Amino acid sequence: MVRIRLLGPPTIERDGREVRPPRGGKSWALLSYLLLAERPPSRTHLAELLFTEANDPLGALRWTLAELRRVLGPSVVLTGDPVTVTLGPDVSVDVLILSADLLSAGDLLDGVQLQRCPEFESWLLVARHRISATVEAALHETAVALLASGRAKEAVPYASRAVAGNPLDEGNHELLVRCLAASGDKAAALRQVAVCEDIFRRELGVDPSPALRDAADAGTSAVAEGGRAAALSQLEAGRAAIVAGAVDAGIDCLRRAVDYAARAGESTVHARALGALGSALIHAARGRDEEGAVVLHEAIAVATTAGERETSAMAHRELGYVDVQAGRRSTADAWLAKAQELASTDAELAAVLGVRGMNASDSGDYPSAFTFLAESVERAASGGDARQQAWSLSIVARAHLLRGERSQSTAALGRSLDLIREQRWIAFLPWPQSLRAEVDLIAGDLDGAADGLEQAWVLARQLGDPCWEGMAARGMGLLHARRGDRPAAATWLDNARVICGRVSDRYQWVHGYVLDAAITTALDHDDHDRARPMVDRLATLAARCDMRELVVRAHLHQARLGDPAARGAARLLAADIDNPALADLLR
Repeated sequence: MVRIRLLGPPTIERDGREVRPPRGGKSWALLSYLLLAERPPSRTHLAELLFTEANDPLGALRWTLAELRRVLGPSVVLTGDPVTVTLGPDVSVDVLILSADLLSAGDLLDGVQLQRCPEFESWLLVARHRISATVEAALHETAVALLASGRAKEAVPYASRAVAGNPLDEGNHELLVRCLAASGDKAAALRQVAVCEDIFRRELGVDPSPALRDAADAGTSAVAEGGRAAALSQLEAGRAAIVAGAVDAGIDCLRRAVDYAARAGESTVHARALGALGSALIHAARGRDEEGAVVLHEAIAVATTAGERETSAMAHRELGYVDVQAGRRSTADAWLAKAQELASTDAELAAVLGVRGMNASDSGDYPSAFTFLAESVERAASGGDARQQAWSLSIVARAHLLRGERSQSTAALGRSLDLIREQRWIAFLPWPQSLRAEVDLIAGDLDGAADGLEQAWVLARQLGDPCWEGMAARGMGLLHARRGDRPAAATWLDNARVICGRVSDRYQWVHGYVLDAAITTALDHDDHDRARPMVDRLATLAARCDMRELVVRAHLHQARLGDPAARGAARLLAADIDNPALADLLR
């Protein structure tokens, strides 16, 4: 067995014994880059990345590859141009099998620094953030699964380690509080609430959302009385209330439906009620994604026993949607792939593919995004789901907008808005309105943009949706910047940033998009002091959430702030992103 450990101080073991490390300070850097690169890199690229100061860069690369082959042995094959890596069945690499057990292993290539290779250092920083976030997502997922299966005490260590790894994420604290409360330790749950409040006030200057303290009451509800008929009645009443906008009343009904069905041993109704409750907590009640995720895990367990394939597919999709919003790409992909496997109708497939397209677009994978979204729109039309058509078309439009393809974006937005108005889907309207206003703004139609943004802002405020509010406020900031009103632009963009952080289950892509606009506006006005801390925040957020295009944009902002290596790093990190607009910026 060959075991390659790149987390923490890098080592290689063969049959349980550590072998002498490869010679050359750049051997570990080369190995990690080859293993983690999106696609096999060319020898010229590797030589430019790591060996530019050598008299013979390609010769230095050949020597380093030979040294790696000597240490790794025949089980790892490094060959060709571009250089490919083939791992034998007896080889394990920690960064390729990330799990919840690796959080304490340390950073990628801990202790390895190549100060004369600034582009590699930039790549390494992004990779470290991405791996840390992947391990955190695994911890989070493990804790939720254990909690949902009734093993709250076993979930506590995983939730605790997630908090330790990222103490500024409210969702991690809420999950730990929920685990402690469900395990019967209410006092510890309340202490954790206080810890989170202190951290947030000290580090962020804000209070956590009410969902954090509500989590301390998990598992304290009274035992319900009722049977199948009562459960079905409450299920239908809850669904109707949610549709009518009476969210709190609807959720109360759905909770009773869950309790009645569980008490009566009605597994089919129980699964459906859990699915409906989990979905409502995620979509109808902002700030409740952590509770919703636990409920959806329970729904999957019950649905599997009851043979409720449709409910299981929906629950997998919703869990994938939660992780897309949170920027947990790997777990999102896993949930959505399973949901697609379980989906048996065009309507459900359309919904799953729509979320997969959103996830791909958020990560900068536009070819995959367009493929998923085109099929989503087609299946939604054949399944008669006009709202899903409108939703998926809006994500298509956003992708075209980001690629600078205004005509395609306008066409998709027109179709989306027509469907939304036909369906009277007012709760979703501010999103495409804000996107359409941005297209108008780019085209120079400031009056049209102003009308659209004002409508989106007013409606978003009425709905109380921080995602829609943030997008509309961002647009208003850019509008005022175009009009030359710098104070108003700064106020609106500051407002947008605050709004995006108002709830724990924020859509991280919107958060990053708002930061990018605020930074661009500040730099356009030569306000470097205002821009600098926002650039640092965007760089970290984008790397942790694997939003590759925003990672590139953060590096371009760093270049405008005077970092001489940032533009080269941006080109390196943008190599696999198919976006003509981004390519123009890099040129």
